[in-house]
Amino acid sequence: MSPARALRGGIIAAGDGTRLRRAGYTMPKPLVPVAGVPLIESVIRNFAAAGITSLVIIVNEQARACVSWVRSRFPELDAEFVVKTTRSSLESFREVSQRLAAGRAPISTVDAWCRPADFAGFVDAALRRPPDATVLAVTPLVADETPLWVDVDDAGRVTRLGRESGTMVTAGVYMMSMRARALVPPAGLGRLREFLAWLVQQGEPLYAEVIDTVVDVDRAADVALAETLALGERKGR
Repeated sequence: MSPARALRGGIIAAGDGTRLRRAGYTMPKPLVPVAGVPLIESVIRNFAAAGITSLVIIVNEQARACVSWVRSRFPELDAEFVVKTTRSSLESFREVSQRLAAGRAPISTVDAWCRPADFAGFVDAALRRPPDATVLAVTPLVADETPLWVDVDDAGRVTRLGRESGTMVTAGVYMMSMRARALVPPAGLGRLREFLAWLVQQGEPLYAEVIDTVVDVDRAADVALAETLALGERKGR
């Protein structure tokens, strides 16, 4: 069994998709299609490309239909679902994280659209980092209204998160160490990005691995961009 195949992954899909609903999408956000493929299917296929077939998936109560959809679409998938409307992305992360296996764990947000081969490459690269390190996927493709900029040293270690500008932003894909997942954040942290910044401040080893093309699908324009990239990839095969 490969190191990646032994991992259990997590998918955070509990966001409410407000901006997509305003753009006219009526289905739950995880089922919003990009070039005909729902976001949640794309992420599941990303994990499969990395050899990871055991997943914990959180969706909100309004997206309960996603559970039966995934089970029907992927009957062989080893998936544990959490159906809960959480107060924040950090709460969703912790709900997923506590159900993952010991050791390192790959976690992706459902709206982090990227190519399966690129996701698998990130997992391989992250596993080459020290076992006690957390690894963030970063991308030079800034397709986010509120990007989280990352500063990285020559060794690839994250030195700071959250500056006003830069060359790379976080991509919504992570390899979380067991130690980082076990840490209890201070009261007042609401978003996952705040937790990641807090980890850096605490001296936790965080590294960055680049995925050149990741689209954070929050708006209709993001769907269009991801579809352009997906269709371009298909034509190039």
